[in-house]
Amino acid sequence: MTNKSNPNDPYAKAGVNIDDGNALIKLIKSSVNATHNKSVMGGIGGFAGLYELNHQLKKPTLVACTDGVGTKVTLSKKYNTLGSVGQDLVAMCVNDMAACGATPLFFLDYFASSKLELKETATIIKGIAKACKKTNMALLGGETAEMPGHYTKGNFDLAGFAVGVVDKSKIITGKKIKTNHVILGIESSGPHSNGYSLIRKILSRHKPPSSVLKTLLKPTHLYTSLVNDVVKKNINVSGIANITGGGITENIPRIIPKHLAADIDLNGWKFPKAFQWLQEKGKISYEDMLRIFNCGIGLAVILPVSEVKSLEGLASKYKFKTHRIGKIVKRTQGELTYLD
Repeated sequence: MTNKSNPNDPYAKAGVNIDDGNALIKLIKSSVNATHNKSVMGGIGGFAGLYELNHQLKKPTLVACTDGVGTKVTLSKKYNTLGSVGQDLVAMCVNDMAACGATPLFFLDYFASSKLELKETATIIKGIAKACKKTNMALLGGETAEMPGHYTKGNFDLAGFAVGVVDKSKIITGKKIKTNHVILGIESSGPHSNGYSLIRKILSRHKPPSSVLKTLLKPTHLYTSLVNDVVKKNINVSGIANITGGGITENIPRIIPKHLAADIDLNGWKFPKAFQWLQEKGKISYEDMLRIFNCGIGLAVILPVSEVKSLEGLASKYKFKTHRIGKIVKRTQGELTYLD
C-alpha cells in the first residue's frame, strides 16, 4: 500500500481527495495538540476522543452545547478574516454554556465543504484551537468532510460541539431571580454571529465606513473566564442570558420565572455605531433591532443590587464594559417591556 497520490483514484475523480485530508492533519496537528491537557487521553487521528474527568466537585454535572457561525462565514471569507471565525464558533457554544455557570472541558468541530482548500481550512481550525486555548478547553476531535455537488463551489459550513462541567449546587438556572434584581449588560464586540443574513443584504446595497466594517467582522467575545470567576468568587448571580438569535427581546425572558418580567431601560446604554448604521441603512425599527441583534449587549446578567458593584469590578478586570440596562418586576402584562 502506498501513501502517494494516485492520479487514477476513482474517489479523487469524484471530487474527494483523501490525501488532502491527511495533509490537513499535518498542518493542524501542533495547534490542536497545544490545547490538550492531562485529562486528554490519546492524540489526533483516533476514532474517538477520550477525556478523563478529574474535577473535584461534589456533584459534577455535564453540560453540552452545539452551535454554528451561520452566514458570517461568507462575509469573513469575502474580507479575508477567516482566522477569527474559529473564535466565533467556540464562543457561540461556550457562551451558552456560561449561562448556566459551567466550565468548558473539551470541544469538537465539524467542517464541510465542496472541496477541501488546505490553507483556508487549516486557518479556520487553527483559529478554533486558539480560541479553545483561551478558554482552557481541549480541542478533542473533529470531522472534515468534502462533499462535491452538495455545497456550491467555494462554500462551506461550520459547526461546533462543547462539553463542560458544573457542580450541581452551583448551576445558574434563573429560579432565584426576584423583583428589583438588576439586569447588568456586558458589552458585545459587535453583532457576534447573529443577524448576518440581514447584515449581508444591507452591505450589498450600502458601503459601510471602515470602522463599521471592522466591528461587523470582529470575533464574538468569549465570556467563560468572566463567568467562571463569578462562580469561583461566589458572586450571587441569579440568572445569565446569552444574547444571540432573537436579541434582547427573545433571550432575557428565557431565564425569568413566569410570575416576573423584565423592564429594559433604553436609556441605560447607547447602540454602538455599527448598529446605528445598520438601523439607518436597513430602515429597521427599534423593535426589530432589539429582536434581531444584540445591539451592543452580549450577555445579560441578573443579580441583586448588593452584588452589582462586585460584578462590575470583575468585568472591568476582563476589560468588559457594563451597563445597567434594567430590572426585574412583578409581571402584570408581557414578559419584557422597553422603557424610554
